[in-house]
Amino acid sequence: MKTDKIIYWLSTGLMCALFLFSAGMYFFNNPMVKEIFTFLGFPTWIIYPLAVAKILAVVAILSKQSRVLKEWAYAGLFFDSMLAFGAHWFANDGQFAPALIAMVLILVSRIFDHRLYSSIN
Repeated sequence: MKTDKIIYWLSTGLMCALFLFSAGMYFFNNPMVKEIFTFLGFPTWIIYPLAVAKILAVVAILSKQSRVLKEWAYAGLFFDSMLAFGAHWFANDGQFAPALIAMVLILVSRIFDHRLYSSIN
């Protein structure tokens, strides 16, 4: 049980840090992010809403207020990471590793969250 908690909090903390860093980049380094989005073929108007969604997903996961909301947050972050991975992979720009790391962290966090907290709620 103690090992499960350590794995959960380590993976969840790293996952949340990764997505908060990403959202911060969207807000504070917007010109660079716009270039990347344009290069990948995505509209640039989605940058700010996506940053807000990432922050809200992190809040939903860490607050544990609603099981359903938490599941949607995990799903949203996973789909975002899958899309980022695919976009970078097909653009062949070599920048797909952070998305792959994010997917692994999301899966580990979600699996251990379910192990630890599914019987409580």
